[in-house]
Amino acid sequence: MNTRIRRTAGLVAAAAVLPLALTACSSDNKDSDASGSSSKASASATQGSDDMGGSTASASMDQPFGPACSAVPKDGAGSFDGMAKDPVATAASHNPALSTLVTAVQKAGLVDTLNNAQDITVFAPTNDAFAKIPKATLDKVLNDKAQLTKILTYHVVGQKLTPKDLENGSFDTLEKSKVTTAGSGESYTVNDSAKVVCGNVKTANANVYIIDTVLMPQS
Repeated sequence: MNTRIRRTAGLVAAAAVLPLALTACSSDNKDSDASGSSSKASASATQGSDDMGGSTASASMDQPFGPACSAVPKDGAGSFDGMAKDPVATAASHNPALSTLVTAVQKAGLVDTLNNAQDITVFAPTNDAFAKIPKATLDKVLNDKAQLTKILTYHVVGQKLTPKDLENGSFDTLEKSKVTTAGSGESYTVNDSAKVVCGNVKTANANVYIIDTVLMPQS
């Protein structure tokens, strides 16, 4: 009996560090009802601390996914929970990896436009994405409000897109031309060039897909 108790306790402890979906799938039918309940309770308690770094199970649970998600703060205003409470421009300002984008949005005067919009999707380039642009070119764009506005609004779609929507999509942007998306599971591209590195990030008014390349309007 003592051996079985120790084995059951070990299983419950192991289950506590797994994501909720994986725990549910791996529930052993041989366990007693009490043991199963303990496993589910432990997994539920640790769900909030899951780094959402990107298992297929996490994506299916409508959670953020992708390699860059591990760099998102675990708590505070810049965490996934914190960003979900703020409108998109404000939420982005709390994410250190999006500081160049935030500066661009401020220079273009788009903070209120993005924060007040309802049910949008933002493809948000990282600082590294902006760093791919030659500095002289980037500085010129940042000081040309009309061109900057055109580029930034090209990253915004007027509806909330789920990962499923991105599998083979073509969407009108606020800039008035289209972006295309393709992929499956946790691997998606935008315009066949930008990779989604942390997707399905929720803010109060938008779904955000963080990308590794700045998108350029087609015209």
